[in-house]
Amino acid sequence: MKRSFLTLVVFSLVITIFLVACSKDESTDHENMNHSSNTKQKETSHEDMDHDETTSTSKEDNTTVEFSFKGEHEGGKQIPLNIQVNNKKGQPIKDFEVEHEKLMHLIVVSKDLSHFDHIHPDYKGNGLFTVTPNFPSGGEYKLYADFVPIGASKTVKSELVTIEGNKAKNTPLTEDEELTKVVDGKEVTLKLDHLMTGMDLTMTFTIKDAKTKQPINNLQQYLGAVGHVVAISGDTESYLHVHPMEEKATGPNAKFMTSFPKSGLYKIWGQFQQDGKVFTIPFTINVP
Repeated sequence: MKRSFLTLVVFSLVITIFLVACSKDESTDHENMNHSSNTKQKETSHEDMDHDETTSTSKEDNTTVEFSFKGEHEGGKQIPLNIQVNNKKGQPIKDFEVEHEKLMHLIVVSKDLSHFDHIHPDYKGNGLFTVTPNFPSGGEYKLYADFVPIGASKTVKSELVTIEGNKAKNTPLTEDEELTKVVDGKEVTLKLDHLMTGMDLTMTFTIKDAKTKQPINNLQQYLGAVGHVVAISGDTESYLHVHPMEEKATGPNAKFMTSFPKSGLYKIWGQFQQDGKVFTIPFTINVP
């Protein structure tokens, strides 16, 4: 009887040690999985915030934007534009984060992407921004308002508007055969590694003096970074606003990481500053 009782005690002790050991192992694995998952989610959210057209983190997009002109909107004239930001209940959103030195970035492109402008509306309070864009001629233009409400995600709202007046000749979008261009005395070469839809890639702009071919190493901060890149698909439905990987770089290389959501033609504008002057370099690529 004593031997049976002793055997039962020993058996129970062995089972208890085994269960404790298993529980410890499972707990360790679970913690590691959570750490890996959270890190990946944070990286994905940061990447999305850098260049996605719409809100792309877990926070719900609660914003609406109304674009309205003050008076007749005709090409070649000064046309004040109001941009009113509200929540979905129609109440003004009053507070915004400063992103790259501005509360709002407004990108204006013609429908054929031949015209590009990157401007910064003035905030008047109570959700109202005002600006006077440059519409050089009549026709269709796409507006992208890029901002971050306090406590919410990065948001981009777009609007297709028609400007009255004589229309410029439509310029078909075609892929650039060479990714080296000269603008404002600078020779700029664009290099893209493993160009593929939905895959992260690095865009590298290399900037030289067009005459001497010497690397330019004195790029200045433009809106708090070495440069900014905007890419828009040929149908104007996909919008990417990309910030540099090394914001404090001064050249001759400026690197940006992004991914293209779908295949097709994209026009890319790189913007940099030297000697107090901003220069813009456009390229058109075909994403397979």
